[in-house]
Amino acid sequence: MGAGLFMALLNVLIIISEVYWMLLLPFAFLILALVFLALDKVLYFIIFSTPLSIFYLHPDLHVGFTLPTEPLLFGIMLLFFAKLIYKGNFDLKIVKHPISLVLIASLFWMLVTTVTSEMPLVSFKNFLARLWFITVFFYFMSQLFKDPKRVYLFFWLYLIPLSAVVIYTIVVHAQWGFTKDASVWVMFPFFKEHTSYGAVLAMYIPIAIAFTFFIKWNLNKKFLAGTLLTILFLGVILSYTRAAWVSLVAAGLAGLMIWMRLRREIFYLMIIAFFGVLFYFRGDIQKKFEKNDTTSSDNLTEHVESISNISTDASNMERINRWKSAFRMFEQRPIFGYGPGTYMFVYAPFQKPSEKTIISTNAGDMGNAHSEYIGPLAEQGVLGLVLVLLLVFYTVLTGIKTYHKLNDPNERVLVLASLMGIITYWTHGFLNNFLDMDKASLPVWGFTALIVYFDQYRKK
Repeated sequence: MGAGLFMALLNVLIIISEVYWMLLLPFAFLILALVFLALDKVLYFIIFSTPLSIFYLHPDLHVGFTLPTEPLLFGIMLLFFAKLIYKGNFDLKIVKHPISLVLIASLFWMLVTTVTSEMPLVSFKNFLARLWFITVFFYFMSQLFKDPKRVYLFFWLYLIPLSAVVIYTIVVHAQWGFTKDASVWVMFPFFKEHTSYGAVLAMYIPIAIAFTFFIKWNLNKKFLAGTLLTILFLGVILSYTRAAWVSLVAAGLAGLMIWMRLRREIFYLMIIAFFGVLFYFRGDIQKKFEKNDTTSSDNLTEHVESISNISTDASNMERINRWKSAFRMFEQRPIFGYGPGTYMFVYAPFQKPSEKTIISTNAGDMGNAHSEYIGPLAEQGVLGLVLVLLLVFYTVLTGIKTYHKLNDPNERVLVLASLMGIITYWTHGFLNNFLDMDKASLPVWGFTALIVYFDQYRKK
């Protein structure tokens, strides 16, 4: 009663003073109370609101963050560490897992390279964002999965609002005739551009397929999952994101090989043979790519063919320009790199005039190195790349082992679908990097947490 009267009087004072933004204070107090009284409910809210979150840049402080998720993530991270220090009891089986140890090592190395960074403030902000993403989406989320019902809720809470974003994007895109040029921005303000949008859709398509065809539940849920799957497929096609299409093919092939129980020795031989063929015929392949002059267009067939165009397609050529600049940065600072998050501010002098494209810039306003592997190499040195490769290796290895050792068929499907979702991202990571975004970090670290939890607690 007293609290209600206080909030009513507070609203009256805010309206009289005409400081209308302070009307958000009651909601802030409510969320603060939930953080202390029902932390899992706040996490549900974060999962649901992440696809709908919007990036906000403060005009005076020049500090950007995503609303409403990142302030909440920061608060939960502080509470998580406070409880850890006070009680000192966290699930050691999760902490001691190889994937967890690699994540801790990567965070430690990010902190070291932040100290040696060319721009320490930029690197510290980058480190802090990675810290709260991993703390909440990996460590805290792993405890959420102890209740089997929460596992399914975790997926539904993201799938449904993501599908709503796709419907919004398609409606806006239709007003522009579904052209490729419009596909770059029609998902704004929920996504900055189409590549991150396509990457997130690709991660959830294996989940939607699993929910539609392989999970054993009632017809109503299967119909809902099938509807969401149709929406996501349509969204990823109309996104014109070539990397997302390639990543889905890669994940599909990987999932098929895991399901067929392909022997490890055969799998390794296939990888060696693949790279051996690439190396032996590298000259012929390069000539073939250079002769391809099909550029990206509204025609889906031509858009697919343009994937291998490295002679006239501006997008592909610009990526190569960024990668070569990153390698030159690595040559200058092979141990510590230039610091996390600094690539876009320092790569300009490392470009060669002969390698620039019509979309190249020296202003540092066109994004990062476009690779989850080459970017860390330039920003954190050789150890930055090694830690990323170890993370991918242990994630895939753990996912495969866990899938084959689970008894429950539904759990097996969830692990395989999550692993395929992660594979889409790490395949996409050869061409882009989005782990500084909440929309991509949640599924990447959340799916990884699910695999680790099932590996430690559910396998026979």
